[in-house]
Amino acid sequence: MHFRTRLKRLTFTGMALVTAAAVLPPAAAGAASGTTDAGSRDRHPSSGRLSALIRYTEHGIPHIVAKDYANLGFGTGWAQAADQVCTLADGFVTVRGERSRHFGPDAAPDSSLSSATRNLSSDLYFAGVRDAGTVEKLLATPAPAGPSRQVEESMRGWAAGYNAWLKQNRITDPACKDADWVRPVTPLDVARRGFAVSVLGGQGRGVDGITAAAPPAAAHTGAAPVSSVDPERAAGAARETFAPQNADMGSNAVAFSGRTTANGRGLLLGNPHYPWQGGRRFWQSQQTIPGELNVSGGSLLGTTAVGIGFNDKVAWSHTVATGVPLSLHQLTLDPADPTAYLVDGEKERMTKRTVSVPVKGGAPVTRTQWWTRYGPVVTALGASLPLPWSARTAYALNDPNAANLRGSDTALGFAKARSTRDIQETLRRVQGLPWVNTVAADSAGHSFFSQSQVLPRITDDLAQRCSTPLGKATYPASGLAVLDGSRTDCALGSDKDAVQPGIFGPSKMPVLKDAPYVENSNDSAWLTNADRPLTGYERVFGTVTTPRSLRTRGAVEDVSAMAEKGRLTIGDLQRQQFANRAPAGDLAAADAAKACTALAADRPGLKDACDVLRRWDRTVNSDSRGALLFDRFWRRLVASVPAAQLWKVPFSPADPVRTPNTLDTAAPGFAAALAYAVEELEAAGIALDAPLGEHQFVVRGGKRVPVHGGTESLGVWNKIESVWNAAGGGYTDVAAGSSHIQAVGWDGGRCPVARTLLTYTQSSNPASPYSSDQTELYSGKRWVTSRFCEEDILRSPELRVERVRER
Repeated sequence: MHFRTRLKRLTFTGMALVTAAAVLPPAAAGAASGTTDAGSRDRHPSSGRLSALIRYTEHGIPHIVAKDYANLGFGTGWAQAADQVCTLADGFVTVRGERSRHFGPDAAPDSSLSSATRNLSSDLYFAGVRDAGTVEKLLATPAPAGPSRQVEESMRGWAAGYNAWLKQNRITDPACKDADWVRPVTPLDVARRGFAVSVLGGQGRGVDGITAAAPPAAAHTGAAPVSSVDPERAAGAARETFAPQNADMGSNAVAFSGRTTANGRGLLLGNPHYPWQGGRRFWQSQQTIPGELNVSGGSLLGTTAVGIGFNDKVAWSHTVATGVPLSLHQLTLDPADPTAYLVDGEKERMTKRTVSVPVKGGAPVTRTQWWTRYGPVVTALGASLPLPWSARTAYALNDPNAANLRGSDTALGFAKARSTRDIQETLRRVQGLPWVNTVAADSAGHSFFSQSQVLPRITDDLAQRCSTPLGKATYPASGLAVLDGSRTDCALGSDKDAVQPGIFGPSKMPVLKDAPYVENSNDSAWLTNADRPLTGYERVFGTVTTPRSLRTRGAVEDVSAMAEKGRLTIGDLQRQQFANRAPAGDLAAADAAKACTALAADRPGLKDACDVLRRWDRTVNSDSRGALLFDRFWRRLVASVPAAQLWKVPFSPADPVRTPNTLDTAAPGFAAALAYAVEELEAAGIALDAPLGEHQFVVRGGKRVPVHGGTESLGVWNKIESVWNAAGGGYTDVAAGSSHIQAVGWDGGRCPVARTLLTYTQSSNPASPYSSDQTELYSGKRWVTSRFCEEDILRSPELRVERVRER
């Protein structure tokens, strides 16, 4: 059953407003027609006259109404451009492979669309994607393996809306005002941006290693140098590389079933942790096609659909998952030719892709990339995990998400869902999520969790049979498989229920339904509910019976206690979000203060610090005194003391939430970490008991806005990763953390009950009235009451109506 808007005429604040579809102008005859020729997409950004109605309510949140998907995409592209034109334009420069042309080859991209450390490597990769026609081939693939007609229409409309905004408005953001790199886009540009998001965890992670790969010169002399990869060292590097707590994205999400709530209906709290700057920001909107679609929530910039959100029956959020979305194949090379490899004894030549990119102030740079039946040759996955190409060995990267342009179809299926069962059915049918879990609740009282990722089909049996010596070390340690590429019996194979070859089908995914609570904080699926642990999945999905992060442990403690208390409401979700309890403080602060007192007998300078730690309230609220001292001490301690030496009571799989515990203050490094933190704050002129908010802040409009929350190492639900600048007064900016927060439930009426907050606001343009407003709300722990139903939208005291169209 679809949402249907009853069209009516309302008089509001002295002007007649005609709602929704009643004011939409008729579309031209060709407005809803699709494009089948990929080349024509690039030549013709749009055809026909597209339009949409946008009603803005408080905090500049747009409620976009259109007659079909092309027109809805038009309104979305227009409204995103109005708020974030510079950030969007920068991303389109990236996927066109033109960063070096405009910004120089050596500058660093913002890492929002790949791991590239230089513009040149970013350009070489994305120009290679362009030249190979990779995205065009995916667009030409029939659904369900390829994108649906609705998604293609949305992309067409989005590009037209973005272009129409550029044509009809003046850019005021100093980040790109008068810049020659702000240009119209095509639907293909929009699709390429979606592709970049899809491969972030795979090819996107290896961009530097893909574009730098070159056959060894020594091969032509007959020399055969041995690979220098040390398996044990590589295992440690892989563990760090793929650890979710080391990523710049994470999340918490919890869904409560009706058994725990005050009214028997579900509740959902979503708390994604994403970058506060750049192209991976969320952006809020409501999207409506009367009789077809009505959804509200957050979209990643440049995408056409609501990625995390809710409708009148169901709400969902995502958390970055532990599944490793890539695998490696170790190639056995032809001794006479390092660009040929052996498969079952037969020689197979690599494919050369010669890519040329323009460079500012210089001649174009041309490089060759080398591709195999498994994917591109890669010489590193980050600086700490080299994969050298020798005369006998090379490594190819397999990324199944390089054949996945289905993320927007997944979001669209969620937007139309009427229950958590529909959420699960969308995941089964579309199989489009590359690197996230899904947590959902519905108005009937159901809860739902699934780790439905597009993952390489690495079974533990396959890894046992086919891992190289390197893979035998990396797979158990991190889930990164390194398979013998010289054997066809080591191919990934297919599941019957999988939408594409070489990936797991839905029947293999960890799923938990209708538990009193389901929760994830970026650990594996194992403790989604501590009373109903999930097991039986392959190692590539994540671990079982292993230590959990402090954030997971704190979260499970909190939400299980909430579920046991019962009678939960939206207010309980709001209190949990900003409780700002620091689990590390609960576990360690008292022991640290006691040990500090003993140390102070010989180091009188520590005495004040001991008193501050003892009095600290174990929270990271803006007014918490002692939080800053403990934070600087704790960061230093966990960076210098191995986890196995940090606690007296080790981890026990029988008690995974409460172990390990009891800080070992005799561990080497404890005293040094404490002394360092004291000296650091004193040298910066910061009082040891200074309120956290005085020294953890962002600057908006020339004034400091205090920021509460704490880092991953402290285990805080409301995660904030701040940028330390002692000379500037402490933590003077936020790199990543709580972003598009939503607390959603239902009360039996037509409208969902929802509170939201976009911590870094809708616009990054300092001239916008919406560049700091929600950050100030966040600072004060205040929320936005969502306006979902038509009458609520029209009652907004800040209602502003725009009818936007192509001209």
